[in-house]
Amino acid sequence: MPDILAVKRRVVKFQPSKRRDENRPVAAKTGAKFRRKSLRLRKRASEQQGGVRLFQLPLGIVRHRRRCYLPMSFHATVGNMGKTITILGLESSCDDTAAAVVRYSHGQTEILSSIVFGQGELHADFGGVVPEIAARAHAEKLDYCVEEALACASVSLTAIDAVAVTAGPGLIGGVVAGVMCAKGIAAGAGLPLIGVNHLAGHALTPRLTDGLPFPYLMLLVSGGHCQFLIVNSADDFTRLGGTIDDAPGEAFDKTAKLLGLSQPGGPMVEAEARGGDAGRFVFPRPLLDRTGCDMSFSGLKTALMRARDRVVAEKGGLARQDRADLCAGFQAAVAEVLAEKSRRAIREYLDAKPVAPNFAVAGGVAANSTIRRAIETVCQEFSLRFVAPPVALCTDNAAMISWAGIERFRAGLIDGFDLAARPRWPLDRSQPAMLGSGKKGAKA
Repeated sequence: MPDILAVKRRVVKFQPSKRRDENRPVAAKTGAKFRRKSLRLRKRASEQQGGVRLFQLPLGIVRHRRRCYLPMSFHATVGNMGKTITILGLESSCDDTAAAVVRYSHGQTEILSSIVFGQGELHADFGGVVPEIAARAHAEKLDYCVEEALACASVSLTAIDAVAVTAGPGLIGGVVAGVMCAKGIAAGAGLPLIGVNHLAGHALTPRLTDGLPFPYLMLLVSGGHCQFLIVNSADDFTRLGGTIDDAPGEAFDKTAKLLGLSQPGGPMVEAEARGGDAGRFVFPRPLLDRTGCDMSFSGLKTALMRARDRVVAEKGGLARQDRADLCAGFQAAVAEVLAEKSRRAIREYLDAKPVAPNFAVAGGVAANSTIRRAIETVCQEFSLRFVAPPVALCTDNAAMISWAGIERFRAGLIDGFDLAARPRWPLDRSQPAMLGSGKKGAKA
């Protein structure tokens, strides 16, 4: 009986007169073929409750007129969140297909499995991520990734309480592939569905790894985003500043391409910079002459391109040491900008007098050791605890999505099967977009 009631809360939203399930149009089917199919589906006796007709089918499917739903597992509903929670998470927002199983029990968190299928070889010849290729690869690999994650965790879908999935922002083809896969799993297993903001997954990672209390200051620095955020809760973020053009990760990728290095550019530039002289090429430090926490990296990339062209014009080519020095100078400039802007963000954060002040970094660029050291030095100036998740949890992964799903699940934030994939999804919706907006919404 609880299964029937769980579904009834959803099916009563159906309006037979309009043939509409919430805001999604349903095409009307007519004719003898449909009538024969309906008669087969109505093999068992129908039940009349409050004017809403429900048809109980052999497999536990509940049919409301011309719509079918699997009953939600009763143990996974909001009223039973104090027990052990096990979440299956899916991530496919860019070029990494990932699935993970994370368990939360009595204040302790355990990553039971975390599987990531990279696509580096698929995009290597193009100097960057090709959205169409990425989307097709996600569609092909997601089910295998989920199967391996469940096997490594030694659990089946019957032990899962909910399915969490990145619903944006990201490359829309990949996001759609992940959302549709998650919907299929949730519908087939009768599990709740939780849509997670990819940026929130990164921002909440320090709570997964170090159990940071709210609120804490976060520098989210990745391939497509760079923001200073005060993380107040799993669904409440205050933006202090961010990039007004290129993100640092994007600048690293473009720098690698300009210097003939392979992708992804961040690790390649960092490796090349280890043998370089950061003082040979002095690059600008954008926006340090302005107040606030906003940043800009587009001009820095252009300055590197001009320095490269000067060396090529003088020597007729680019030597290995020249490339190493360019990488070292570029990396030093990015690290100094992020360190100074972090200093300003910390002052603004401390003005609110948090009880337990903490500073955390997350995102793919946070894996850069030079940038980590620069920010950690700033935190020491303010006697502030510095938290940096393990490198494997800084880059895109599904464990952070599973954890963000746990946070939302505990707060009762569960989505329906009308969950939509979103190419743009700013965390702080109370502030105007930094990068402008269009028909698809605010970019950041």
